[in-house]
Amino acid sequence: MNSTSVIATIGMLAIAVVGIGRHRPANGPLGEWTVGERKFSTFTTWFLQAGESFTTFSFLGLAGLAFGGGVAASYALCYLAINFVLQYFTAPRMRQLGAEHGYLTQADFFAERYRSPLLGRVVAIVGAVFLLPYLQLQITGLGLIVQLATGSRTGGNLSMILATVLTVGFVLWSGIRGVARVAYLKDALMVVGLLVLFIGVAISAKGGIGGLFETVRDTHPDLLTLHQKGYDATFFVSAVIISGIGGGLGTMAHLWPPVLAARSGRALRSNAIWLPLYQIALGIPVIVGFAGILMVSPDSPGNAVALTLAGQTLPGWLVGVVAVAAASAAMVPSAAIIVGISSLLSRNVLSARSERTQLRTNHVCAVVAAALALCLGLSRPDLLANLLLLTFGGLSQLAPAIVMGLARKVRLDAIPVLLGILTGVAVLTWLTFGDVDLGTMDPGLVALLPNLAVTGVAQLVVRSRTSREEPGGVRGKRVGVA
Repeated sequence: MNSTSVIATIGMLAIAVVGIGRHRPANGPLGEWTVGERKFSTFTTWFLQAGESFTTFSFLGLAGLAFGGGVAASYALCYLAINFVLQYFTAPRMRQLGAEHGYLTQADFFAERYRSPLLGRVVAIVGAVFLLPYLQLQITGLGLIVQLATGSRTGGNLSMILATVLTVGFVLWSGIRGVARVAYLKDALMVVGLLVLFIGVAISAKGGIGGLFETVRDTHPDLLTLHQKGYDATFFVSAVIISGIGGGLGTMAHLWPPVLAARSGRALRSNAIWLPLYQIALGIPVIVGFAGILMVSPDSPGNAVALTLAGQTLPGWLVGVVAVAAASAAMVPSAAIIVGISSLLSRNVLSARSERTQLRTNHVCAVVAAALALCLGLSRPDLLANLLLLTFGGLSQLAPAIVMGLARKVRLDAIPVLLGILTGVAVLTWLTFGDVDLGTMDPGLVALLPNLAVTGVAQLVVRSRTSREEPGGVRGKRVGVA
């Protein structure tokens, strides 16, 4: 075992130890495990929200996208800015409703606002299904990180298993509080790792960073435009919009617990103002990707560029530091996703009666979800590749109903919401698996159109029937789904 492997292993163990802490606060009701006491400070909420927004994509994906698509990689910086602008308005309202009505999950919001437990169950199932490939991505990405850093495929697989076991362990023990503690460490490691990688590339590149981009301009000018095949302006704009909707409107279930756990809406607004500072750090993987164009073989996989450059420009022990930082960027989002999936299933789908049984059911769901993602990552790493493309697009089908539900008075009924969501998901599935050629347009954005159309038509039908059935055409209570 070389120094890189040793440092990576010690780092993952340290992350788990930090997550476990000295006490076990999560042995009470599910609410304590999921959202704490709803008193998380601005500081804690900051790291929770950042920890779940900046993942292995920040290390591997962005550099790989810049390596293959050039300036198109900057779409990530754009959509994150949109996320935070939208969260400034939506997150405090979500937190307010959660405190008033006792929400623990995203599906609780749907069930309460639209007075429909059935709608809550459907949303919980949709959320769990579309989050599973996202969990597999984090686990598979972690294995790839260690494999690239150490040069051992076996080491990468063993690291996937170790990291998954450690992550599930501290999540079951400490719940969201453990995730918060690890998020502190993860953000520090991420900044250090990116800076180390940036310095290594800057020293190794001929002429430094300025000379790097001058060379790219002269030798690969197309990479500085949005006219490449697969990465044109249509890709850029549609990806920004669908990703901005997904994060900014709370369509991803694992983003709800940090919001619901916040002490106040003011804390969330403050974070929405200052979290964009992280986008400075996200510029580093983009620069690394451009460096890879000149310093890495054109046949190299995009996701391997960042750590390949780390191996070329840094000593082994510093590569280990970068690997630990990248591993933390996988473990924290994995923990948050596990919390999101298990809470949805145990509270909104299985609905155990007693709090003790609900918590035990939750723990079983957490273990099963993590084990399934791990098995798929080990045996068929590409099995969910197409489904992964549905994650943002699929969950974005919840966006119209979330927007309407945040209003002071909900003017939309449960049946139209349910029909719209199912239509959007069905159309998205057909577009993705039916080999429908949309060019570079994001299919999730296309699927939103029939979603909105069906919701609108169904709402008109429901309202007209309600008006006819009531004496004098006076409109009564909203129609719900039992």
